[in-house]
Amino acid sequence: MTTEEPGREPAGEPWDDLVFDEAFVRSAETTEPSARARMLAARWREGGPDPQPWRSDEPPAGRFFGKGRRRRWRRK
Repeated sequence: MTTEEPGREPAGEPWDDLVFDEAFVRSAETTEPSARARMLAARWREGGPDPQPWRSDEPPAGRFFGKGRRRRWRRK
């Protein structure tokens, strides 16, 4: 316990006046990579990903290339 005199405010912490605003964040000297960047760096330490062809033989999955759009148009 600390002994405080009545009528006086307790001594503040050194961090009481610190404001975490945009200027404070931008003035940081070091930056940390994102979690995804760290994950990819760890994964690629042994070697990069296997090369993939720009276009594959199979059509991409999705509604546009699905079988539902193969219905023929008929005039009524």
